[in-house]
Amino acid sequence: MKRFTELFQAIDATTSTNAKVDAIRQYFAEEDAANAVWALYLLLNKTRRRLITSRVLRDVYLSISNIPEWLFKDCYSHVGDSAEVIALLLRDTPLEGQLASDIPLQEWMEQIIPLVKAVETEEERHELIVSWWRSLNDYEVFVLNKVLTGAFRVGASAKLVIKGLAAASGIPEAVLAHRLMGEFEPTVEFYENLLSEEAIEAAPSQPYPFFLASQIDEEKFREEDHRQWLAEWKWDGIRAQVIKRADEVFIWSRGEDLVTEQFPEVVEAFQSFPNGHVLDGEILCWQGDRPLTFNHLQKRLGRKRVTKKVMAESPVRFIAYDLIEHTSHDIREKPLRDRKALLLELLDKNPDDRIDRSVALEFSSFEDLEAMRARSREAGAEGLVIKAWDSPYLVGRKRGYWWKYKVDPMTLDAVLIYAQAGSGKRANLFTDYTFALWKGDDLVPFAKAYSGLDNEEIEKLDRWIRRHTIERFGPVRSVKPTHVFEIGFEGISESKRHKSGISVRFPRILRWRTDKPIEEADTLASAQELLKAYQQ
Repeated sequence: MKRFTELFQAIDATTSTNAKVDAIRQYFAEEDAANAVWALYLLLNKTRRRLITSRVLRDVYLSISNIPEWLFKDCYSHVGDSAEVIALLLRDTPLEGQLASDIPLQEWMEQIIPLVKAVETEEERHELIVSWWRSLNDYEVFVLNKVLTGAFRVGASAKLVIKGLAAASGIPEAVLAHRLMGEFEPTVEFYENLLSEEAIEAAPSQPYPFFLASQIDEEKFREEDHRQWLAEWKWDGIRAQVIKRADEVFIWSRGEDLVTEQFPEVVEAFQSFPNGHVLDGEILCWQGDRPLTFNHLQKRLGRKRVTKKVMAESPVRFIAYDLIEHTSHDIREKPLRDRKALLLELLDKNPDDRIDRSVALEFSSFEDLEAMRARSREAGAEGLVIKAWDSPYLVGRKRGYWWKYKVDPMTLDAVLIYAQAGSGKRANLFTDYTFALWKGDDLVPFAKAYSGLDNEEIEKLDRWIRRHTIERFGPVRSVKPTHVFEIGFEGISESKRHKSGISVRFPRILRWRTDKPIEEADTLASAQELLKAYQQ
């Protein structure tokens, strides 16, 4: 645990990408496989299970300290994280019989931490947690608390972690990225296979890392030869890889979630495909000649079984973009033009109404692209994706090959009515806001947003909120309706759960409308008009 905590501190203490990668490289170069595989598991955020709630940890701490609850809450309001608050406070809370111990990370993860699931009483659980705190220093307590609450995060992306591991092992980054896709077993055998120089026979379900489009640079792209580029609609669904191997069908989302069970129709459609093929595409709920809203897809996500009713109300379609494995051969290095030809040949031989192909959009100038982008919503899309015909299928986001050219967001001018403090580094600032639209003489909440303002605007608004609070509801403050903000969002749909009757997708603040009085903010009727236009 000590060495892993030192790695965590080294990553957390710097903003230098090279320094983070070097710390990761050094750790994996020196650590044994039994501990290294668990470190990799944590660094890649593979653990999502919460064994203990933050509230339980708080209660345990309060039971062994002289700090009143109100003071703990006040500390939390400044720090924004219970795990960190407890670790900081334990510096000045000596535990009787405190031990100095360096138990390996593997032992913590495989033997010690699982004990919390075996205790039978609240008292036993409290004693167990305190015994753990007693054996660790304050930073190790912080790491342990984050693991226990399922909230462990580190200031290094998966890409940086893989880069550091590649530097330590000599295995290429792209190979490691592929081997790490899918199921992760924190065992010595898994780790040794991961770093093996010999070819590994992949499990039938193993997907490939996704290749992602970058935001287009319009000025530079205007100079490109349009004949070297392919334009397609950018659909607002679930990016997915469909795998047909060993007579089985597997569906992976871009977030590395196995979502096969949520889309039985897609599984059935691919059963007739030959083994050894992996297709990249988008899963959409589709009816007639256009996609349904993302809300229909959400009805399927997280379900272990999709009912016939859900399948009837929200029928799905897979739109194929790319072919990355053909007859059991990895063809990612082939140019897009060749991969597309093989994809179309495969789809022609295995037709199914539930599988479609992404249509190439004809254009001869950038002005044509601008015009198509402007009418994206008429097609039910959120913009365009523009791909170089000679591009390989790479890993992650590599600029210069694939571009996304999204339609401008829908917008409404709304009034700030509630505010709440953020978390982590923003725990002492009000950064989470609720906005409302007019319905007659009343302001009705319609969206929450927390991004879009710069630091100067956040601090200015925070000072104003503190001076103009009307009421408090726990952590939420009601403020005097004064300020108007332009709110942007990608989609809008009906919602029975919201008082406004609508919900919006990916809301964020576009600008602070200091030029606009609240009387001129938009109405709920304006939002309903947007909804009608969006659904047409």
